[in-house]
Amino acid sequence: MMSFENGMAAIRLEMPACIPRTEYSADGHWALVSKVTGIPVDPESDPMEKWEASTAFLKAWDYGMMWNVLISGTDLDAKRTKMGHGAFAAGGKDYNDEVTRAFSEPEEVYAIDFDEVYGAVDKKKEKGRFESYYKMMCNIYTDTVNMTGIYITAMSGYIDMLGWDMLLYAAGYDYPAFCAYANRYSRWVRGYFEALAESTVPVVMIHDDMVWTDGPFMKPDFYKHIVIPNIKRQLAPLVEAGKKILFTSDGNYTMLMEDIAACGVTGFCFEPMTDLDFAVEKFGKTHTLIGNADTRILLSGTKEDIYGEVKRCMDAGRNCPGFMLSVGNHIPANTPIENALYYNEIYMKLRKR
Repeated sequence: MMSFENGMAAIRLEMPACIPRTEYSADGHWALVSKVTGIPVDPESDPMEKWEASTAFLKAWDYGMMWNVLISGTDLDAKRTKMGHGAFAAGGKDYNDEVTRAFSEPEEVYAIDFDEVYGAVDKKKEKGRFESYYKMMCNIYTDTVNMTGIYITAMSGYIDMLGWDMLLYAAGYDYPAFCAYANRYSRWVRGYFEALAESTVPVVMIHDDMVWTDGPFMKPDFYKHIVIPNIKRQLAPLVEAGKKILFTSDGNYTMLMEDIAACGVTGFCFEPMTDLDFAVEKFGKTHTLIGNADTRILLSGTKEDIYGEVKRCMDAGRNCPGFMLSVGNHIPANTPIENALYYNEIYMKLRKR
């Protein structure tokens, strides 16, 4: 197995002989990890035991890439809405029922001073954080493509700050004022992009959940005149620095992929709601494409269903030099072990070009 080599070849559009893969959360599905590695581990295990089992799992499943970011909602903790979190991880350890509102009125949103509330981005410090984090990831995951990046690019930043209710309320109450807020946020968060551009990290992940399952939830004008231009300005330092820029959004962002490509990204990660056939047609020869097997089929499908889903993705991406298989959105802890194992079996059978 040559996980790192295959992953980098795909990112460089060099069409490796075997289609690489990455997964999300499978290395924390402890029953599956134990089955695959033979290392007994569960949600209550010692962190070092979990790390040893998780890294052994990544090698066994031959991950070509490990999805990762550094800058996230925690960097907005100074004034951040808490929306709670449902049980997703093994043992429900990520469940959180804390709900608080950081902003009580739309006018408070429009008036925020980002430097005053969150602090001006110290680019020298953040460059060091990016490089230290990337080095740590490379030391932990030694045979896969590692990265670091930014989660709160645009819409995801608004969501973390405001929560869904206030975001939609403020956007509708005074649309011009909300656009001004979004533009000011973009100027503030760009400091992280500039720091990342100055770092030695070669592959970066840029995330923004800009849509819902069925597509955009804001009017087209907001994406056209606010979101996309701001993302282009934010990515400009990374493009100039020659970074490999992978972009991720949950939901269906098919209709925005061409606009995002024009911002300078070199690859896309996407869930099954985003149209793989469209992505292959438009970007199959020019961009890395990472996706997009349906996690719902692993959760409740038959073996025939799982085979068909893996084959659908592999057939679509087989002639794309930068294609990687993944299950979107995640292989969570409630995925039946036998289904996950069968999914991996079919991937291994079909991955040679």
